[in-house]
Amino acid sequence: MQFLLCFDRRRPRTQPSECRIRAKMISSSNRAFLPLARRRGPGSPAQTEHEPRLAEALRRDEARWNHIIGGSVRHTAVGSPDSGVVIPAELGYSVDSLEYVVTVGLGTPAVPQTVVVDSGSDFAWVQCEPCDSGECSPQKDPLFDPRKSSTYAPVPCDSGACRDISYNEGNGCTGEKLCGFALSYADGSNSTGVYSRDKLTLAPGVAVEGFRFGCIHGRGGWHDTSAGLIGLGSSPESLVSQAAPSYGGAFSYCLPPTGSAAGFLALGRPGDASGFALTPMHPSAHVVVFYKVTLTGISVAGRPLDVAPSAFPHGDYGMILDSDTVITVLPAEPYAALRAVFRRAMAAYPPAPPIHPVDTCYNLTGYGNVTVPGMALTFLGGATVELDNPSGILVEGCLAFRGLRPDIHGNGIIGNVNQRAFEVLYDPEQLSVGFRAGAC
Repeated sequence: MQFLLCFDRRRPRTQPSECRIRAKMISSSNRAFLPLARRRGPGSPAQTEHEPRLAEALRRDEARWNHIIGGSVRHTAVGSPDSGVVIPAELGYSVDSLEYVVTVGLGTPAVPQTVVVDSGSDFAWVQCEPCDSGECSPQKDPLFDPRKSSTYAPVPCDSGACRDISYNEGNGCTGEKLCGFALSYADGSNSTGVYSRDKLTLAPGVAVEGFRFGCIHGRGGWHDTSAGLIGLGSSPESLVSQAAPSYGGAFSYCLPPTGSAAGFLALGRPGDASGFALTPMHPSAHVVVFYKVTLTGISVAGRPLDVAPSAFPHGDYGMILDSDTVITVLPAEPYAALRAVFRRAMAAYPPAPPIHPVDTCYNLTGYGNVTVPGMALTFLGGATVELDNPSGILVEGCLAFRGLRPDIHGNGIIGNVNQRAFEVLYDPEQLSVGFRAGAC
């Protein structure tokens, strides 16, 4: 069985998308569809008047990566608001227009909640009543009020579910004997609330009963209108793990390559995986939430870079696949080789000022046709992914890669720009990741 969630990046919600039409065609195949939209921009349920600049998106990208390699990622139940947890995926909230959301129903009766979906995060959380206007961020949907849901229940502080999110010896009991839930972020913002359970409705007749999530009563530092987040990571708290009894532990998504294309997020293994280029998935030894692969080479215009496979992150320091990081992060040596070849191929176009940490940008204003050299990523086992051109290579005129200082060693990240137009299949049971081209 497979459950699919659809999204449109730019299509107005009043127009039927290809994904919705397809849903009607296959409604008898135990698959259901739910609109999933780009977080900001036309067609997004969480649309704001002004989109953040790319510079702000890249700043959060950098903070997210620094947090990942810092080794300080923690998920914990807490007994007071001063205790914290670090969930690096939350740093991607203001990633310009490159985040994606799904509108789900929470509680009974179901209250619509538009939440970010993130393969690099594990927890789910939403803003909840009661919440003072000065504490909660404005959002498109009504705040979830657990007092009005007949299926809501706080997670008991002495339960296994509460202990599972704590690395402390204590069980996270608060003064009210509830399981405390706290999030803290690299930029200093934080949120606190109650770890909870309620019915999560994904589509009419499709629900996860007793879904565990954080009911947050204030999230300082955020400036968007989504209601919260649902993580797709590999830990027991994620949506993927909680829905595994019905759909298995596999999932896939396709981020659309253009503003008018439709994509999807799917829970469950596809019936036919023969069209995927497969590479091994490497479990993380210290942070279970991440999905890692080994990148062995990059080709530009059909020619491999003169870089040894050992120059790329491997083993526990492999490349993290992350749907909420924009720019791909490479070690210094392969990035320097990639940049040199790419700049030579783009010599006909005027350069634009760099946007830290991206250093290869072009002013393409007035060019009717831009010839961008093709690019391919090769993974362990020979799986080769021809990036969508140009949407999977450039973002707002900048090369969607960045390099690290030579003295820094840690995980690389495959950002969501490079993943566009592919169905990316995560299959923890088979320990494999698959790529299927032209899926959306």
